[in-house]
Amino acid sequence: MDQWTLQMGYPVITILGNTTAENRIIITQQHFIYDIRAKTKALELQNTSYLWQIPLTIVVGNRSHVSSEAIIWVSNKTEHHRITLDKGSWLLGNINQTGYFRVNYDLRNWRLLIDQLIRNHEVLSVSNRAGLIDDAFSLARAGSLPQHIPLEIIRYLSEEKDFLPWHAASRALYPLDKLLDRMEKYNVFNEYILKQVAATYIKLGWPKNNFNGSLVQASYQHEELRREVIMLACSFGNKHCHQQASTLISDWISSNRNRIPLNVRDIVYCTGVSLLDEDVWEFIWMKFHSTTAVSEKKILLEALTCSDDRNLLNRLLNLSLNSEVVLDQDAIDVIIHVARNPHGRDLAWKFFRDKWKILNTR
Repeated sequence: MDQWTLQMGYPVITILGNTTAENRIIITQQHFIYDIRAKTKALELQNTSYLWQIPLTIVVGNRSHVSSEAIIWVSNKTEHHRITLDKGSWLLGNINQTGYFRVNYDLRNWRLLIDQLIRNHEVLSVSNRAGLIDDAFSLARAGSLPQHIPLEIIRYLSEEKDFLPWHAASRALYPLDKLLDRMEKYNVFNEYILKQVAATYIKLGWPKNNFNGSLVQASYQHEELRREVIMLACSFGNKHCHQQASTLISDWISSNRNRIPLNVRDIVYCTGVSLLDEDVWEFIWMKFHSTTAVSEKKILLEALTCSDDRNLLNRLLNLSLNSEVVLDQDAIDVIIHVARNPHGRDLAWKFFRDKWKILNTR
């Protein structure tokens, strides 16, 4: 276990089909790192000896059948193994994500797995589907896989009914969105994501309240899936999602009764503040001051950073320096969340540099 407890990080296994010998695969292992350039020369020399004893579980499958699980203990940097692979069969490693490592494949195998997901995703278990999505996006981020592979994997998502694969996808899509939002072809990416989300968003709808105001309960997984899909829909600009959030905020302002379901309040507040006028921002600011519930206060403060109005974002950044208005421990959250807003990214960076001495002292 020393390799797992004393060595830094964790490995990535790469499984390649052997082009020269039939039914043979080549398995390699190396230290997984997102940014190769971040390694110093000294660390690089040290990393040449990084090896793990890896219990690699494997199945072979095709459109209708999956083999029973086999295990290969990988202990060398490169190994050759015999596996029966028919034409059109794919291979899947680290079954149900039981091992603490990532798995990469040759492009042919990735394409076969993508085809399987599109034709019948339920041949693979929920955790295998989530693991494939998570590995593919992480490997692409590290430069070990072309970026279009993870984006092709999520083509099947409109058929996905389980929370975990959706969660794996959305976790990867938000940082990608931040990288692409300044690019000329951003709308192509944006529309592609909305297309994947649309059917599930319509099917699941919004949480409903009973006549007494309590939430109509569904299973935990169902509620988490619905929340995940609503967040994606509103973040990427689904018109109905924007309309619903605006209606719920307007109802709260006019009636002074907050009937917004608890588990989507952060989404509704943020969407409402970004879409509606300054009066909504002032209303949320007033509620932030009047509420005593710490969790609600945190959600309201985050919502204030969602505005498209740069003057309001600047105002909030400056107010965050006043510890009577915003608690010291929350001030840094204001900067982080303003920076996540495309309209506030440069404002937050300028503020951070200009006020560095004050922030550092605090």
